Amino acid sequence: MSGSRSRGSRSSNKRLVLLASACLLPVVLGTAQARSVRHQAPASAPGGNIIQAISVKGNTRIETSTVLSYMVAQPGDTFNQDDLDRSLKTLYATGLFKDVTLHRDGNTLLVDLVENPIVNRIVFEGNHALKDEDLRKEISLRPRAVFSSQTTAADRQKILNQYAGKARFGATVTPQIVKLSHNRVDVVFNINEAQQTLIKKIVFVGNHAFSEARLSQVISSKETIWYRFFSSSDEYNPERVKYDAELLRRFYLHNGFVDFHMVDATGELAPDHKSFYITFTVHEGDRYRLGKMDVRSSVRHVTPEMLRPHVELFPHQIYDGTAIQNNTKNMQEWLQATGHPFAMVRSEIARNPEKHVVDLLFDVTEGPHVYVERIDINGNTITHDDVIRRNLPMAEGDPYTPFDRKYSKLGLQDLGYFSSVSVDQTQGSAPDRVNVSANVVEKPTGEFSLGGGYSTDVGILGNAAIKQHNLLGTGVDAGISGTVAYYEKQADISITDPYFLNRNLVAGADFYFIQNNYQTYQSYKESQYGMSLRLGYAYNRYLSQSWNYTLVDRQVGNFYDAAAVAEDPSLIQYVPSIYVQQSAGWSLLSQISTSVTYDRRDQRTKPHSGYMFKVGGDFAGLGGNSKYARVKADGAYYVPLDDLTGNHDWTFQFKGGVGYMGDWSSSGNRNIIDNFYLGGENLRGFLQGGVGPRSGHLKINGVYIPAQGQEDLLGGRFMYTASAQLNFPLPMGDDLGISGRGFIDAGSLAGLRVKHLYTNRTNDGDNYTPITGDNLIPRVSGGLGVSWKSPFGLVNIDGAVPIRKEHGDRLYPLRFGFGQQF
Repeated sequence: MSGSRSRGSRSSNKRLVLLASACLLPVVLGTAQARSVRHQAPASAPGGNIIQAISVKGNTRIETSTVLSYMVAQPGDTFNQDDLDRSLKTLYATGLFKDVTLHRDGNTLLVDLVENPIVNRIVFEGNHALKDEDLRKEISLRPRAVFSSQTTAADRQKILNQYAGKARFGATVTPQIVKLSHNRVDVVFNINEAQQTLIKKIVFVGNHAFSEARLSQVISSKETIWYRFFSSSDEYNPERVKYDAELLRRFYLHNGFVDFHMVDATGELAPDHKSFYITFTVHEGDRYRLGKMDVRSSVRHVTPEMLRPHVELFPHQIYDGTAIQNNTKNMQEWLQATGHPFAMVRSEIARNPEKHVVDLLFDVTEGPHVYVERIDINGNTITHDDVIRRNLPMAEGDPYTPFDRKYSKLGLQDLGYFSSVSVDQTQGSAPDRVNVSANVVEKPTGEFSLGGGYSTDVGILGNAAIKQHNLLGTGVDAGISGTVAYYEKQADISITDPYFLNRNLVAGADFYFIQNNYQTYQSYKESQYGMSLRLGYAYNRYLSQSWNYTLVDRQVGNFYDAAAVAEDPSLIQYVPSIYVQQSAGWSLLSQISTSVTYDRRDQRTKPHSGYMFKVGGDFAGLGGNSKYARVKADGAYYVPLDDLTGNHDWTFQFKGGVGYMGDWSSSGNRNIIDNFYLGGENLRGFLQGGVGPRSGHLKINGVYIPAQGQEDLLGGRFMYTASAQLNFPLPMGDDLGISGRGFIDAGSLAGLRVKHLYTNRTNDGDNYTPITGDNLIPRVSGGLGVSWKSPFGLVNIDGAVPIRKEHGDRLYPLRFGFGQQF
């Protein structure tokens, strides 16, 4: 009997170690090629050169039938060298075997196997920046799976990639294999995390118009420095460097450099693997201004004269790519909203390098007529289909415009129900039809929070809340919350349906309890039990209206009166003015309110440009014993200072407001808690309610006593406010989350609103209280403030001093607020 093994004899098995590098596979395949059988059938062998049988040995876990199914050579085939080589490679490629040998014994093919061990457990040692569970999610090895040196090498690289994402490019990972009985192994990844590889230096090459300091403010990557311990901006990230290159491109185009292009953006690792050097090489080109501007239209019933008023740019201004893009988008959206759904606007520029002028043309054309054939919703395991569909800007059969895809994604993202959103389109059944697919991934929308903090208004506070922002997938927002503070207690149950009756209606209800203890600067307490019903709707993207009905059971009291003083004369200093006593006791407020808002701000939470105007009114007296009418108007205007400062964080804002209330029935209860109050947030530097009518001293049987040592604050009928504020960045502000502001506030409050006015002295000892502060002389304050997005919550500090005040006004120069959800 003659048979031979290939040149890869068993001695070559020494090369097949358990710990292999990523390049092991070619070696294995080469070995497999070498181990193919060189057969030579003996002349006397019965059956000639045909494989009569295949004998498999060495397999303990893997069935023989499974081994045979992997092989190319099968019984009945000839002893073909190519088939044997391919069988050997296939068996190795399964990753199940450490060693495979094929040889011939007569007309039998012998297959000798050495199985790969089974992974018993996977252990990580030395890791602190990344948790074990985070690393296990990334690797492919699993307990009770077949061990593979190739998989181990690939997992090692995956772990290194995870540390690179944490800016630890000097990390090392060494896999170790611990052999156990029964052909099992433990895989141990020994990790040396090393220090974070931070950005030591950022260099700009080719810049002439802007300094390195200015360009450093544009990009998001920062050089490491001691105060950036709360920021990750000094950690090297290749994707962030690409993003910074795009930020630089936008910045230069925004400032008139039409020919700018990014030559190179590279990060170089220092030899010690402890820091990175980033270099941005730019070509600035020349700065251009706008020259001629015109509009051209090929759309029926759309003339250039119709669109020229919508050109928001002017000749000779510095070329601004961002402004041109926004103007183009606004013109196209206006056309699509006014009966031209397929109109498209493109901006075309013509450079004049000699004069450094760019001529601008807005070209209006008719885009392809495309309609929505079908909308598919995918991935929503909780949220109902109709909740998603109603937030899309189109329905089946509607025209499909280039902006629909963008606003569909934005609309679904703004819901806050999904961790990821994508909107795709595919060809429909005809060239003018498209199918739109909205793909979402649900995320938890329930919230349980505990909070704590401090405010100058209510003192030390704590709060708790349970909320569900997508109740049972219906889009309904519901929650229960409570706040306990030194001077205030509050509980609230609320529910809001953003699409009431399947219409463009936002409806909601609130049930609440509030207890305020004003006795730090007033002489009474107030408690309220009530409910509020809300309804709102939008006329369009900018104009909306809301309605509100409120029913509140109220109680004012918990102060000492003349009877208490008769029993204990020492309490006389705590007796409030007669006007506070008039409001004592129970009252019922039944009020209907409405407001109309026109909002053109770029964003609601932190506006940078645009304006907002709101007008509203309250009518009390549909039941209850409070009968008054109140009107209010507020406005705000925001001016971006990007062109002057070159920084998006500079904003000038102007705010103003006016309000008036009057009583429409003499039988109504004139409770001071319904009045306007000025001070605090709407007039910084003054105490909340510290400006306006005040009751002076109380006279009881001819004896004058200060009301708690100070005048009581009564509020008033008419109030106006005005404010100018400059928001600006602070040094190191981006890294520490700090921003600054400077402001000037002005306003006044007048118009005494009390049940009975006591102004005459009598001989029988009647009580009376003189009134002060009842005038419309403007009070003015100025100051500075900072906001800090700290790891412990948002901290707001405002310091203000009065520029103009009246005698008796109550001041409050420093306001401090802090809160945190945890």
